[in-house]
Amino acid sequence: MKRRVVITGIGALTPIGKDVPTFWSSIIQGKSGAAPITKFETSKFRVHFACELKGYNSADFFDSKENRKYDLFSQYALVAVDEAVKNAGIDFDQLNKDRIGVIWGSGNGGIQTFQDEMMEFCSGDGTPRFPPYFIPRILVDIASGIISIKYGLRGVNFCPVSACATSNTAIIEAFNYISWGKAEMIITGGSEAAITQASIGGFSSARALSLRNDDPETASRPFDISRDGFVMGEGAGALIVEEYEHAVNRGATILCEIVGGGMAADAYHLTGTHPEGLGAILGMNEAIKEAGISPDDIDYINMHATSTAQGDTSELLAAKAVFGERKSLFVSATKSMTGHLLGAAGAIEAIICVKALQDGTVPPTINTKNIEPDFKDLFQFPLEKAIHHPINYAMSNTFGFGGHIASVIFKKF
Repeated sequence: MKRRVVITGIGALTPIGKDVPTFWSSIIQGKSGAAPITKFETSKFRVHFACELKGYNSADFFDSKENRKYDLFSQYALVAVDEAVKNAGIDFDQLNKDRIGVIWGSGNGGIQTFQDEMMEFCSGDGTPRFPPYFIPRILVDIASGIISIKYGLRGVNFCPVSACATSNTAIIEAFNYISWGKAEMIITGGSEAAITQASIGGFSSARALSLRNDDPETASRPFDISRDGFVMGEGAGALIVEEYEHAVNRGATILCEIVGGGMAADAYHLTGTHPEGLGAILGMNEAIKEAGISPDDIDYINMHATSTAQGDTSELLAAKAVFGERKSLFVSATKSMTGHLLGAAGAIEAIICVKALQDGTVPPTINTKNIEPDFKDLFQFPLEKAIHHPINYAMSNTFGFGGHIASVIFKKF
């Protein structure tokens, strides 16, 4: 029999809050993190805005040696994990570190480091002058390794990569390894630091980003008939995932339970989702089946909903296929506030689901005024303001380039 899996700690570093309490407060208040980009000069770019971390200073968390060793995405991971570990009340010296692992996700890894070093090399005379930490800084798996080194954790350790589905994939893998009996506790989540010239330029060329430069705060408008693309975000979300009896025995506070995960593929297109949402249907159904519940038991879905034309429509079609027309089902798209954190999106949205279950609060979708007519009467779409309502089961969807699908179901404890 599978073992029960619970969440005992959470940590967040986001564009609308550098810790969980601030982040959650901003979510339920409907605050936008979008603003003009400050990391580089954007006058020659088509897109001039993103959801940057506000007031982040690496010197507040790391000494000069660590700063040289860690790309921003690794720094973000360590900061979020530190909050999650403290939130979970963990004393690792009192636990079996051989049975505690790290499964940490990132879609891009150290893309800032790679870009900066290559730009410097190309501006020189061809003489290679790469720093000794260049390779470790860019590796997509290095954050997982760094976390394990910091806490001395010798259990399962790896980094799944499934583009924007990465964090949910990591959470599902953590759930699997614990339920299979291969670990007692796993630190999981994801981090991303992709507000760079290469990322903004690349996604812009792919016509994926919103062009509302004159009004960044309202640019991300999921489900709206006037949506024109997503807003780039950055940050990290961390979760302490633990076997139920292990959590009880150490006196941990259990925040919620993970009961199901579904992974699938669209098998359709390099960047676009299947127009009928076939992969999403399969992923959601697999998660529901593993949870041992029916679609009618799901009270809230945090949709992937990036504010792209095809992506939002295909996800709504998939939800209609799985859930039918259910006015009692709450649906929201919190990327309207945080922007799209790519490989870290699922992690911060999992935290939103945890808090929604705990507080009985449905987060809003902001900026959306006119939901596509074919879908506006399908579900309940709280717009602008959060709604207080009991939630027993919450689902979080994430989809990635390459057709990757990952859906997770959380249960109120």
